[in-house]
Amino acid sequence: MPYSIKLLLLTMLFFSGCSAMSQPPIRGGHEKSFENEDFYILTAIYLEELQDYNSSSQIFETLYKETTKKEYLYRSLKNDLVAQKFEKVIQRVDLEKNISEDYELLKIKTVALIKQERVLEAKELALKMSEISKNIDDYLLVSDIYIKLKEYENGVAYLENIYAINPDEKIIDRIAIIMYVELDRKKDAIAQLEAHSRIHGCSEFICNKLIGFYSNENDIDALLSTYLRVYKLDKNIEIAKKIVQIYGYKKDYKKMSEFLELSAIDQELLLQLYIQEKDYKRATVIAKELYKESGDVTFLAQSAIFEYESSEDKNNKIMLQSVVSKLEEVVKISKESMNLNYLGYLLIDHDIDVKKGMEYIKEALKIEPDSAYYLDSLAWGYYKLKNCKEALKIIKKVQKLDGGDNEEVLKHIEMIEECYKNSKGTK
Repeated sequence: MPYSIKLLLLTMLFFSGCSAMSQPPIRGGHEKSFENEDFYILTAIYLEELQDYNSSSQIFETLYKETTKKEYLYRSLKNDLVAQKFEKVIQRVDLEKNISEDYELLKIKTVALIKQERVLEAKELALKMSEISKNIDDYLLVSDIYIKLKEYENGVAYLENIYAINPDEKIIDRIAIIMYVELDRKKDAIAQLEAHSRIHGCSEFICNKLIGFYSNENDIDALLSTYLRVYKLDKNIEIAKKIVQIYGYKKDYKKMSEFLELSAIDQELLLQLYIQEKDYKRATVIAKELYKESGDVTFLAQSAIFEYESSEDKNNKIMLQSVVSKLEEVVKISKESMNLNYLGYLLIDHDIDVKKGMEYIKEALKIEPDSAYYLDSLAWGYYKLKNCKEALKIIKKVQKLDGGDNEEVLKHIEMIEECYKNSKGTK
């Protein structure tokens, strides 16, 4: 044993001896095979912590020789592996008896052989090792060796035999990877995973593997289906966003809105979909909810507008009072031109308060003076006040603007022109 290790042992023995003088002897517990065994163990562990694996290995080797306890041998050899003394590990293992029946020695030697690129020898040991342990990781180690040897078909056959006995998802995953990457049997790889998922359930691990394959194959429908299966397992918001993105890519807005209703992950997007579909009743409900949650008057305005648009009877006084009061509350806080115009037009068109309505529209025109829609609303106000000359003057401007050919604007032009003609005849 090197002098430095002996010195370390002596130092530890000295300090431990001093502390033992003031402590009663320990009764029972671990029975030591030789005196100072515990101090050798502590020293070896301490050297491991210092990453001095060579010295730690030597002390554990000494412990093994003194006690014949296999756990010291295993610890010593594992330190040699970390220290990359692979040939030394192989030679030391070969000196032991009945290696073929000792799982730990087989495993240690197999790793050393793989590191030495002696893969054929490693395969033989790995097969024996897996027969002893029946451990999934050992089966996967054998498959890794087959891949190193480029014996892909043999690797798949071996794993399929194991899978028939133990249908573990790690095994089917490895089968699929070899098929997909090494054998270019992409459809078979996906079929294997799908079959497993149908029989044993699509765990997050298996579903994510399928997602990777379907994404690589650009199979959008299968990708969507798998994301939906994952979402059932785990209501993950990131997965939900992926599902919404795919529905958007497919332009399947009906299914998107159904999923958003179910998941409630993006109420604002759901609101936009309802608006797009002109489903104003549902849009009203969502806008109200969003206003309650956020206090944002934009949603209060939308809930009022959609309440009006979804009403079957546009002249219902209770509904009109509800809509007008909400919009008046909104414009007190936020002077959005669209809301000002909408409120003003309602007051004019339903003869609630034409002059007040025109004031709101004039405010909107200060913000957007060339808006055809706001000018049309103002002209309609003058029409309602029987000032057809002023109404005609404004509506003529509207005809020249973008939006001047709107159906409702054209109807207003016709009525205002008729009004102007009649007013001239009266004079």
